[in-house]
Amino acid sequence: MAKFITFGEIMMRLTPPGREKILQTPQFVATFGGAEANVAVALSNYGEDAAFVTAVPDNPIGDGVIHELRGFGVDTRFIRKSGERLGIYYTETGSCMRPSRVIYDRAHSAIAEVKPGDFDWDTILDGAKWFHVTGITPAIAEGTADVTLEALKKCKEKAITVSCDLNYRNKLWKWGKTPLEVMPELMNYVDLVIANEEDCQKCLGIEADVDVTSGSLDIDKYRALSQKMLAQFPRVRYLAVSLRESISADWNNWSAILAERGEVHVSKKYEIRHIVDRIGGGDSFGSGLIYGLNNFETPQEALEFAVAASALKHTIYGDFNRVTVKDALTLAGGDASGRVQR
Repeated sequence: MAKFITFGEIMMRLTPPGREKILQTPQFVATFGGAEANVAVALSNYGEDAAFVTAVPDNPIGDGVIHELRGFGVDTRFIRKSGERLGIYYTETGSCMRPSRVIYDRAHSAIAEVKPGDFDWDTILDGAKWFHVTGITPAIAEGTADVTLEALKKCKEKAITVSCDLNYRNKLWKWGKTPLEVMPELMNYVDLVIANEEDCQKCLGIEADVDVTSGSLDIDKYRALSQKMLAQFPRVRYLAVSLRESISADWNNWSAILAERGEVHVSKKYEIRHIVDRIGGGDSFGSGLIYGLNNFETPQEALEFAVAASALKHTIYGDFNRVTVKDALTLAGGDASGRVQR
């Protein structure tokens, strides 16, 4: 059985070619993507046994999702065939001072209609060591929030490590409850939380006095934020915070911290210019951290691997991070030359 399980929504992504605006030309590049699916793909690329749990319609589009995931080696046995449509999201790639845009068309998608009891978590989690979900999944609908809690309770029964990327999405959370009414309860079952300052504020009510538009972030304020969060949620062992210093849509500085109680690990910082695609960057960080915490001796090594892997994702089009362990280790080891390898 799969050792790493992720649960959430996968969608069709439609993007105009190049950096064109939506409908600037009557063409879209169609790919698939979604936070938890992105994590499963990355873990599979790293050689791990990963499974993705979701619901897709029983039609050629749903079949296409399964075929795509299988091509990356992801276990798709637990994907439920139900509902009538796959969610869609449109992306518009930003440039210079023009930001990227995301438009959702995911109402009434297959995953939005699931309810407790639809997934056999005893079977799905048999032999698993790690379960990953994000705050996007409970934001979709009341049913997905209930199923997320159902899965996390089962993980606790089976002593399975749980990670949650808070991933606050302002355009979701339309079903009747706010994230502050849902997410704190989930933290009773989570070992690793991945977040940024907005996630902590909107999902957990923890304020951070930082200016994310300044292009420079104060690490000490993030140290304080991490210890406040860990004190408020005693079940959580680690808090990982990605630090994106955005100079423009094309040019970001990228680093992160990984906090334990009483100790904060800080990564090296990467200057990423000429960004190809930043969507999925956070998921690549999360998957790198999950891999690192399971394969390296120290939290610092895990953090450096995760930040390097996610820095590389910014050079790859599409949601999925297609790098290997060797690619990430090479960058983490200091080789950022980009020289041709023959």
